[in-house]
Amino acid sequence: MENFKHLNSQYINGEWREGQSSVKMENRNPFDGELIALYQAANLDDLNEAYEASARVQKEWAKTNPVAQRAVFEKAVAYLEANHEAFVATIIEEIGGTRLKAEFEIGLVTNIIKEASTFPFRMNGQILPSPIDGKENRVYRVPVGVVGVISPFNFPFFLSMKSVATALAAGNGVVLKPHEHTAITGGTMIAKLFEEAGLPKGLLNVIVTEISEIGDNFVEHPIPRAVSFTGSTKVGKHIGMVAGKNLKEAHLELGGNSALVVLEDADMELAVSAAVFSRFTHQGQICMSANRLIVHEDVYDEFVEKYLAKVSTLTCGDPKDPSTIIGPLINEQQVKTTVALIEKGIEEGATPLIKGKVEGNIVEPVVFGDVTPDMTLANEELFAPVVSILKVKSDEEVLAYANNSDYGLSGAIHTRDVERGAELAKQMDTGMIHINDGTINDEPTVAFGGVKNSGLGRLNGEWSLDAFTTTKWISIQHDRRQYPYS
Repeated sequence: MENFKHLNSQYINGEWREGQSSVKMENRNPFDGELIALYQAANLDDLNEAYEASARVQKEWAKTNPVAQRAVFEKAVAYLEANHEAFVATIIEEIGGTRLKAEFEIGLVTNIIKEASTFPFRMNGQILPSPIDGKENRVYRVPVGVVGVISPFNFPFFLSMKSVATALAAGNGVVLKPHEHTAITGGTMIAKLFEEAGLPKGLLNVIVTEISEIGDNFVEHPIPRAVSFTGSTKVGKHIGMVAGKNLKEAHLELGGNSALVVLEDADMELAVSAAVFSRFTHQGQICMSANRLIVHEDVYDEFVEKYLAKVSTLTCGDPKDPSTIIGPLINEQQVKTTVALIEKGIEEGATPLIKGKVEGNIVEPVVFGDVTPDMTLANEELFAPVVSILKVKSDEEVLAYANNSDYGLSGAIHTRDVERGAELAKQMDTGMIHINDGTINDEPTVAFGGVKNSGLGRLNGEWSLDAFTTTKWISIQHDRRQYPYS
């Protein structure tokens, strides 16, 4: 079985080598603290070499026959399937993901690579009419050139691949900077996959480094024309500002404070199941996780009773154990932030209906009742197995509570009257919302993205194709044209 632990280096211009910085980076297992890998960080010279290599190779890649381009992505899927267990093991060890989470993430990765494989045959242009006699207007879809991708620690394999695979398939070069805590899963493992698939050397580069080493240069560098970032709203706003200043496109998938609504006519068993999945999958470290459960007063008691009963069965501990549902948070800082939010919730008057222990990086489930929209718990993104339940008495209050957020990424509504749910969904300030489902959804052909502080732009399917290409107008004047002054 393939082992990806040895991928503790930079991947620049088709070569595996050490970074040129003096900084050493540790990559540790978030459950037991064991050292997984040690990296020599990349510096500005490495970054520049990566961008220059990508730009150089991209010109030839863009002219490559689409059949040959597609074959690379088909081989990538075959390599992923052949080494499935190695990918699972790395996700469990480096991220603290459970077996269930690893399988879920790999399924998403497989689907987005398969979708990307269609892109070389979708670089369609148009011939448009002209008000000028004898003129032919051709509009071509062309790659933007080189795309810079910055990925997060929670679903790094997928959230890197979502931009990397589609940008490459649209004819671009890519430089990828994974989160420092998930350098393998979000970075070098992807480089290895495409290396094995036969991607031209130099087209994809992976830079493992600290922001202190490169500052804003990843975005400001003159070569990349688009930047795709997934991560916190605070960092995303800064990247958007830097990109805008340099007239680069920024595609930003940021934080969330998703609401899952349970109306009085909901299928209670389904609602409870969806709510548990939507909050506790991968310890709640998903931007689409349901932070707030908004429940109609007529079914509030029933829902809470069944929800608490279900949550109390969730097993916590070592993610290598197949029975584990809730593993560790990514690091000690995330634990400290979570504990502070829990204490703040209690101070503000919320009632902990379940309050699990904190041991190491394991935070057991915490469920709060008596939460009101003005509380910190209802307004902060809870990137942990912590959830708030709010009681409402009308559809108007549902909308008021749900929209009382600076975020707008995902959401869900549970009701047997799907048209009522759809009408409410239209009035919710969110980029995505799901009727009788969970808040966690991502499909390769459907637009993904948020509004407000949850980001800018959409990815997946034709939206990714639009994000990583631009259009070029070429006109041909077939008839001799008469100009003024001649």
